[in-house]
Amino acid sequence: MNLTFITPDWPAPANVRAVSTTRLGGVSHPPFDSLNLAGHVGDAPVAVANNRARLAGALSLPASPHWLSQVHGTEVARLETGSEGLPEADASLTTQPGVVCAVLTADCLPVLFCDRAGSRVAVAHAGWRGLSAGVLEATVSAFQLPADEILAWLGPAIGPRAFEVGEEVRQAFCVVDPAAAEAFIAAGPGHWRADLYQLARQRLARAGVTAITGGGRCTFTEVDTFYSFRRDGITGRMASLIWLQ
Repeated sequence: MNLTFITPDWPAPANVRAVSTTRLGGVSHPPFDSLNLAGHVGDAPVAVANNRARLAGALSLPASPHWLSQVHGTEVARLETGSEGLPEADASLTTQPGVVCAVLTADCLPVLFCDRAGSRVAVAHAGWRGLSAGVLEATVSAFQLPADEILAWLGPAIGPRAFEVGEEVRQAFCVVDPAAAEAFIAAGPGHWRADLYQLARQRLARAGVTAITGGGRCTFTEVDTFYSFRRDGITGRMASLIWLQ
């Protein structure tokens, strides 16, 4: 089976390359079937290495992706040619061609960024904790450009009909922005269905980003296409990657 990718539908400059993977086209066995790209979920290391090699070959990556140690925070790692290690961060940004920024997800929202001039790119991992804490705003700030020069694309995440949360999650957003209440629908006493896509759009708009595309997929319900931690527990991870040519 060939690797299957999702290409952002955004007006990015020609030198910006970006993609989100699906679960299709790898060698991992169940429950990680098949293109698991994460080394921390219990999958066989040789399978993960094979999957990452397949990814690099299929995309003609200029270098190995710079993976992060994701902690649901707001730290943005600035990557350069020759950067090493596994930064503890939930977003990364680069201004240098050939440096591949990447995050891993399986329900959390990956957000890809570039500027209109094609001079810098970034990616953020936005689960509800990081999103409510301000990881998207931190990423926008790291661009050090007027926010209306930034484009954002929302990758595949758990959809609003599947993402049930408690009151504490709703409050985490509403105390920052009362308008966030519009992104929650009551699902029973103390329970709400949350729209990560709407929450992300609200946060980006408040930060001044006007060019926002993507959204609309659901990792939980699209079983054959995506991994979902909430659905399966033990499962693989997709990757969202962006780089400058």
